[in-house]
Amino acid sequence: MSDRYAVVQLDEIPTRRCSCGATRRAFVAESEGQASIHLLQVEDAVTHHHRIATEYYVVLAGEGEVELDGVRHPARPMSAFLIKPGCRHRAIGDLTVLLVSLPAADDTDEDFDA
Repeated sequence: MSDRYAVVQLDEIPTRRCSCGATRRAFVAESEGQASIHLLQVEDAVTHHHRIATEYYVVLAGEGEVELDGVRHPARPMSAFLIKPGCRHRAIGDLTVLLVSLPAADDTDEDFDA
C-alpha cells in the first residue's frame, strides 16, 4: 500500500453493526479521519443525526425509503441523498447503500431520538 493511495475490496471488509444495520467501513485510518466510505446493508435502522458529519448515500440495490427530518423519500437503485449535520435520518427497507462520510464515520458523532 502506498502512502499516496489505498485500495480495498469493500465486500471483503469485516461487517460491523451500526445504527443503520450492517456496514463495511473503509479508509477511516488511511484518510486520517477526513472521510470514509461504507458498504451498508440496511437493517432495522434507527432514527439519528450527526453533529459533525455530512453523509452521502447512493442506493446500489433494493427498494425502500430514506426518511429525512420526518419526510420519507422513495429510494431505489441510483437514488442519491445528501444528509447534512443535524438532519434526522434513517433508511427503511431492503437497501444496499454506498455511503460516504465527511469527516470519517465516528460513532460518538451520533445522537438518537428518545
